[in-house]
Amino acid sequence: MAATSRKRDAATQRRRSRRESNEHSDRWIVSYADFITLLFAFFVVMYAISTLNESKYRVISDSLLQAFRHDRVVTAQTAGLAPITRIQSPPTPKTIPGAAAAVQRAKQQKLRTMASRIGDALQPLVQSGAVRLTQLPHGIAIEINASVLFAPGQAVLQTDSIVALQAAAQVLQDSDNPIKVEGHTDPVPIASAQYPSNWELSSARASSVVRLFVASGIAASRLTATGYADNRPVEANDTPEGRARNRRVTLMILEDDASPVES
Repeated sequence: MAATSRKRDAATQRRRSRRESNEHSDRWIVSYADFITLLFAFFVVMYAISTLNESKYRVISDSLLQAFRHDRVVTAQTAGLAPITRIQSPPTPKTIPGAAAAVQRAKQQKLRTMASRIGDALQPLVQSGAVRLTQLPHGIAIEINASVLFAPGQAVLQTDSIVALQAAAQVLQDSDNPIKVEGHTDPVPIASAQYPSNWELSSARASSVVRLFVASGIAASRLTATGYADNRPVEANDTPEGRARNRRVTLMILEDDASPVES
């Protein structure tokens, strides 16, 4: 009886051992299934990310094209907003055909009238050749021989020249044109205590004319004095007549919108 019981216990123990062994050997299937599930989910997500939404891409593309095209306006139906009114700025005078030409003609006519009045004021000097009036593209030039204005080697205005310059100043008072006063000499060197070179002499002569104009009522902001020495001759310097012509003071009456430092 005891032997039978022992056999039964031994059989039961063997069956339990086989069952537990089978249970332990099949647990890897659970981990494998979890791994496969996660791997599948990973590839599904990657596929979803890599797939291009053509409809959304088309909407974005059309919006960019409409934004960068100047000849198209986004309507209320396409944008889902209230209509936008495009306001155009009025054209500037430069864009109006013929406006610039008309303004230029008016400026030239104003300068011609001024030159005529100055010529009348300096009529005796114009007839003698001491004063020359020249029409420029953007102004007028009044060339006055230095012998009429100054003594040789000096920059102090002579009495007779003051009267002539004051007559010209009365005409220039009626406008607001910039005025550039240029002093010129011949190449003969000057070396005095007051004027070490022709640069100082030409600048001093131009400054003397500017001071007289200011004293005659012309605004100082309109005036500029410049000395060129002998660097801008109008005649050859190999004759006494040519050198006398190059010793001069030139009044440059410029257009209204021109800078006083233009040449």
